[in-house]
Amino acid sequence: MPTAIAVTDPDLVLGSPDRHTPTAAVLPVGAARDAYPLDRAIGDVHALIEAHGYVIVLCPESAPDAVVHRLHSIRSVLETDRMAILRPELPPLGLAVLALQLRQLSICDFSPGVLASAGRLLAHYVHAGAVVGSVAKLDRVPVSLRAHTKSWSPSAQFAVVASPQPQVLRVTGPDTVPTGPSFGTRLYYAAGQQPTDWVTGTLAAAWRVQSAVETRLPAESPRWWATGKPGSPGKMVEFAAAIPDISVLYQLVSSVKREDCRWCGLELIGDRCGFCSARLSAEAPPEPYGGAGRPVLAPAGAGAGRAGGPRPRP
Repeated sequence: MPTAIAVTDPDLVLGSPDRHTPTAAVLPVGAARDAYPLDRAIGDVHALIEAHGYVIVLCPESAPDAVVHRLHSIRSVLETDRMAILRPELPPLGLAVLALQLRQLSICDFSPGVLASAGRLLAHYVHAGAVVGSVAKLDRVPVSLRAHTKSWSPSAQFAVVASPQPQVLRVTGPDTVPTGPSFGTRLYYAAGQQPTDWVTGTLAAAWRVQSAVETRLPAESPRWWATGKPGSPGKMVEFAAAIPDISVLYQLVSSVKREDCRWCGLELIGDRCGFCSARLSAEAPPEPYGGAGRPVLAPAGAGAGRAGGPRPRP
């Protein structure tokens, strides 16, 4: 069985692009304790480990401390080293897209350690942002004083990109578009109380996305973007563009040098184990994820269909 991929909210589960991609398990540890008690959560994780061997849990970086504490409590009670907790610095919809990519790769021949540490690598290739009506309360992306001032205008719109590089632009016309990916992507978007025309029209055309898919807005998004609260998300449309092709994802991950974790012995890529969080020793520095050491993708449409694609498990 493939390594299990789990998320902490059902809104972080995107539809499978094909019949081979497994769905994600949902561990709603952010729900009220009487709605999802700790003993039930422990039983759910234990069942996943028994069925799949390893489980990788993706939790929003903005989630309250209580949510993270419950995840660590589950791992502690089970006394297991087969549960990885990943919290990449991505907005909620970007995290949902990353979870989908890991689900796609889980059916390939990657070991659980490589799959867990691949989350940090793939997060660099997710272009995640939002169109918001105000950036006055946004504290997760650097915002200039001028942008803060313009937020008081009732008709203002801002295009904000949080990953991989922060960008804040006031939308004034078709030419004001943030810098996007130079490789082929699929665009996912989710609307709050804001029209989606600019995202599906101007942004999608400028970024030359292969397709656009609408999904529901994650419950965590209003808090992350400081636009409202669950049930009343405010003026926003969240978007995330990412690599949809499993063969390109496979080549990207398999191109990085693999090491053995000096603490738990699992295979990994990068400089940190996804399961025990141990870093590689200074004597054997890994290939970095950023700068010249980061794998480079070809421009849009140039990477699909090459030899050496993903090898599904038998």
